[in-house]
Amino acid sequence: MSKETFNQISPSEFFYRNRDLAGFSNPTRSLYTAVREFVENGLDACDQHGILPEIHLTIKAVEAEKPDPKPYVLTVKDNGPGMDSKHIPLAFGTVLYGSKFGLKQARGMFGLGATMAILYGQITTNKPVNVSSSIDGKTSHEFEMMLDIQKNKPVIIKHKTTNATKKGLTVSITLEGDYSKAGAKIRDYVYQTSLITPYATITFDDPKGERFHYKRIVDTMPPPPTIIKPHPHGVDVETIRRMILDTHYQIPVLDNAMIDKVKKELGLSKKNLNFEGIMTRAEKKWSSLSRPVRVIVAIMSFLQMDFEKIMKIRIDDVDLVHKHLTYWDFGESKSVTIDMPKSNPYYRQLANTVQGESVVSFLTKRFQRIGQATAIKFAEFAGLKPDKRIGSLTNEELVKLSDSLQKYEEFLSPDPSCLAPLGEEPLSKGIVQFFKPDFHAVIQRSASAYSGFPFVVEMGIAYGGQIPTGKMTVYRFANRIPLLYDEGSDVVVQVVNEMDWSRYKVKNDSPLVIVSHICSTRIPYKTVGKENVADRPEIEKEIRLALQFLARKLSAYMSKRGQAEIEKKRSNLYQKYLPLIAQFATELAGKTKEPDYKKILKDLNTNVEVSEE
Repeated sequence: MSKETFNQISPSEFFYRNRDLAGFSNPTRSLYTAVREFVENGLDACDQHGILPEIHLTIKAVEAEKPDPKPYVLTVKDNGPGMDSKHIPLAFGTVLYGSKFGLKQARGMFGLGATMAILYGQITTNKPVNVSSSIDGKTSHEFEMMLDIQKNKPVIIKHKTTNATKKGLTVSITLEGDYSKAGAKIRDYVYQTSLITPYATITFDDPKGERFHYKRIVDTMPPPPTIIKPHPHGVDVETIRRMILDTHYQIPVLDNAMIDKVKKELGLSKKNLNFEGIMTRAEKKWSSLSRPVRVIVAIMSFLQMDFEKIMKIRIDDVDLVHKHLTYWDFGESKSVTIDMPKSNPYYRQLANTVQGESVVSFLTKRFQRIGQATAIKFAEFAGLKPDKRIGSLTNEELVKLSDSLQKYEEFLSPDPSCLAPLGEEPLSKGIVQFFKPDFHAVIQRSASAYSGFPFVVEMGIAYGGQIPTGKMTVYRFANRIPLLYDEGSDVVVQVVNEMDWSRYKVKNDSPLVIVSHICSTRIPYKTVGKENVADRPEIEKEIRLALQFLARKLSAYMSKRGQAEIEKKRSNLYQKYLPLIAQFATELAGKTKEPDYKKILKDLNTNVEVSEE
């Protein structure tokens, strides 16, 4: 029987083997996904620094005469803040490395996209990625790199500095693509990105030499999102465990600087007392000592060492469960473990340091929108003592804490300051500019939340004008990303299809456009490829309410328009027959002067104009 072997693979190796998870399943989809990732990175960089974006996208065939699929050079240039040269190798040469893992709204969320595009380009063409960045507008750092897939590390081939004229970042990769099939999607993506980002100027030069240029419509940007603390409904046991580790106060290192600090605060800089003398002095000055000094004094009390002796050891572990303190004795070259009796007056000081803050302090400091009173009420609800040290919780108590955080219903709703919705006015201007409708309306719903993650739904509707008849068109966006694939399983399309549009006087072939935008710190995408949004009940409800509001607005417009059409038909009849009636009546009466019917027609026209308004 053969012996089973076990191996570990790197993140880049995993996605190399499973690249279809991130949207790189074939040359058509991969070219489109690569465009998306680099354009969105540029837009995000500009958004976060309040810079009106200017994005230039270029796709050029390496050998134009070859049939698709074939290698293409994809280049995206932005006018953002650029990237510090020390971060470039890791940012573009390491899978799951990036700046988008904080709790705030961003187009990217997995730390995968751009690096996956580079990885795909490398495995299909064996060509390096070229990155050029300037953070000061004077000097540009240019890198030529490849990715070590097995080690998930960048391999820098070249790095040089050149003169720059403005800030920004340029990324260029060579990848196998099929523009003949992907072109329509890419053009549509650029078009829709310009719609949902009306404050950006986006230029696309395609492989056929055609240029698509969309100038910005508005000069104001949404305020940049801020990073916030997590909401209690959005954490699990592992998140809590990590948060607890972050709250632990580290025991100071026993070096010369630390001992000098202890001596200074004890007023012993020029005195050399024995152990008993040090403890006596510490007791007198305790209230004025800093926390690090108190910890060192507590350790000295257990070890019964003076300054000379304690400089020869290293603290390795403080085990409160078994009440043991372990240290390494450099003089004896061995590890020593001693007991820590709770009767020691300094035990509580050391225990509090190791176990971190209290449950109430942990809740108020580490979570958003939890005050002292709420924290105490919650502790009672969870069956935990408010002053219990968070680091002393057992595994069972951690699970209990996590479950209680999910079930407690008196927490305030999540803080929406981490979101940056587009806003009703820019969305309205974008709809008017792109669709030129007879009627349009927009709405931005109030912030809501699912599983502790805040989100906002924005929606617009447009009817008539230059919108072609035939079928209703739905444009889906999430964190200002156009969603062009897999629309059938998207929550927005599901809600639109479930609406009874006949109630709102809308026919199936009406010239109608619906624009939906969901922004959140955590969009519940169904796949890493970020193409469709899952049907979370809270999100579905907000979409439905927004759509119903807009449908009522459209229905009111349709009713007015119908009334106006009736008035117009009536006016046309009067204009056609009233002159004839006036003529015949004059002849029958034997008169020569016709009655003044023009005033009646004028009044009718005025009524029609009012109805149309």
